[in-house]
Amino acid sequence: MSTLIAQNHPFAQNRVVGDVLGKRALNRATLARQLLLARADMEPLAAVRHLVGLQAQVPRDPYTGLWSRLDGFRPEVLSALLERRAVVRIGVMRGTIHLLTADDCLVLRPLTQPVFEGQLWRHRDHSPQLRGVDLDPVVDAGRLALEEPRTGTELRALLATTFPTLDAAALAYACQMRLGLVQVPPRGLWGKSAQVRWTTAEAWLGRPLESAVSVDKVVLRYLAAFGPASVADVATWCRLTGLREVVERLRPQLVTFRDERDRELFDLPDAPRPDADAPAPVRFLPEYDNVLLSHDDRSRFVAAADRTLLGPVWSVGWGAVLHDGAVRAIWRVEPGGVVVRHVPLAKRAVASITAEGKRLGRFLEAGPDVRLEPVSR
Repeated sequence: MSTLIAQNHPFAQNRVVGDVLGKRALNRATLARQLLLARADMEPLAAVRHLVGLQAQVPRDPYTGLWSRLDGFRPEVLSALLERRAVVRIGVMRGTIHLLTADDCLVLRPLTQPVFEGQLWRHRDHSPQLRGVDLDPVVDAGRLALEEPRTGTELRALLATTFPTLDAAALAYACQMRLGLVQVPPRGLWGKSAQVRWTTAEAWLGRPLESAVSVDKVVLRYLAAFGPASVADVATWCRLTGLREVVERLRPQLVTFRDERDRELFDLPDAPRPDADAPAPVRFLPEYDNVLLSHDDRSRFVAAADRTLLGPVWSVGWGAVLHDGAVRAIWRVEPGGVVVRHVPLAKRAVASITAEGKRLGRFLEAGPDVRLEPVSR
């Protein structure tokens, strides 16, 4: 866990919890580690590392996620980190694009290779075209071609020339799954839009991927950022298998609890576990935010009834709004400002959401208005 969180976070003091952690206690514990109970006085690079990356397939999402978490966050600072190659955009956990520190990229990409291997052979369009193909020379050719950034179209054209009897799109997909490919700027920069161009992490960072990765350390970092958690929660976050054995190996270093359904939860002894009644301010989360995607049991963040009204908390095109720590609304930018669709709420709650929505609108340069759309039960 980040020492900054352990020493300086206003909710770092552990409370006495007994054996059972209710949903609100779990909610507050995870929000504290996710920098969502109070904006942290932390540099963006340190925050990206502490959070073990931010989901980033939508280029603007990490900026919104850090704006909601950091005091005085300036988007140009994160853009500069991308240009300096201190952070990168690469597929890792769950096979999705994340914004990671350069060091974490070199560790997490090889760790999550089994996830990409599974995707390679499950793809309904490309997998049949690759049966019986020796992929080693294909990947070698792709690695050579991608020593400099290229678009997917350019990669397919090069592979088609080298392997004219094979399906170029399937070969390019195999390279994407087998090689650690980063999306290079200007893709992902604040206020800019650009076609995706890929190169290998090794070429971009000038360092090799880690050959000996400690999954134990990565699980401990997950708990520091997302705990307390079950083994199933850890597996949902990274989609790796065999994690029960890892957690059992770590058990002497951990403390354990039970949730309200009597499932065993694991945690770091010195991790923040605030009181269940600790205040949780309104927070706008981007369309995909790891805090809502990294647990098998998401009930600590959204009630079943609210999920039914609002739809999945990862709805395409909509971000989530936390009120009192729970998802009570969803939002998106439309011409003129921010649209918020919310479940029935008290006037004071609606006013708080509106005020934060206006601040977000100014940050995103989306317009001055917040339009509210109540959803009836």
